[in-house]
Amino acid sequence: MFQNIFGIHEQALLLQGQRVGILATNLANADTPNYKARDIDFSAVLAHSDATPLPLAATDGAHFSMDDTATPAADLKYRNPYQASLDGNTVEMPVEQAAFSENNVRYQASLGFINATIAQMTLAINGQ
Repeated sequence: MFQNIFGIHEQALLLQGQRVGILATNLANADTPNYKARDIDFSAVLAHSDATPLPLAATDGAHFSMDDTATPAADLKYRNPYQASLDGNTVEMPVEQAAFSENNVRYQASLGFINATIAQMTLAINGQ
């Protein structure tokens, strides 16, 4: 009954959480010579992930535990710079900041969908 209740948003939230760390690393190394900016191809990872729900195991009628090994694997790719730097660094601050902001919006949207689903379930359980 509760399998795949959050749909793709559960996997998307995990990937967006990984991506924010990668983008923060890129921003932190903006002045590091020869540092190569990296990113996740978000749509490719979700397209190649199987759409099967995460397995849930109940230890009690009221408890659920999630298997963390089902987290989709994200392949890091190097980002091609729009303008080459003399020190070999490929981090471009406007590009990284835009990607960071876009990821934040997507994370908040997925979180909003999950919260709405939980609110609907709570409403159905309470019968109000």
